[in-house]
Amino acid sequence: MKIECREVKSLKLEMQNQNLKLKSDLKHRSYEYSIKMIEFLDTLPKDVSTEVITKQLLRSATSIGANIVEAKGASSKRDFTNFFSHSLKSANESLYWLGLLRDGKKMNNPQIEYLLNETKELANMLGSSILTLKGKR
Repeated sequence: MKIECREVKSLKLEMQNQNLKLKSDLKHRSYEYSIKMIEFLDTLPKDVSTEVITKQLLRSATSIGANIVEAKGASSKRDFTNFFSHSLKSANESLYWLGLLRDGKKMNNPQIEYLLNETKELANMLGSSILTLKGKR
């Protein structure tokens, strides 16, 4: 019985450590993602439609990491989950704007594909975290 109890405690501790690592990875990746997005957006042409898309994309993409960081100061689990949900919404919005740049502006840029993939990965990590926080996983 004591052995089982130790194993359960050990397993719980391991899961908590993995959860902390995921949060740290998510924060770091979203920060690096924001930097890469800013660098990419600075290379785009300055025509009217691209400028509008660029401003929207800059807001939504940098909001992903900002909400993750803000979650750290959340006053409750529900508040924490809400910040992650806002990050996920921003990731989904960023996918939309990146798609418009790629398809609407006919930009065949490998950096757009990289950013699309990274946005999808961040969204998946956020979605998984939200499900875990809500106890649905």
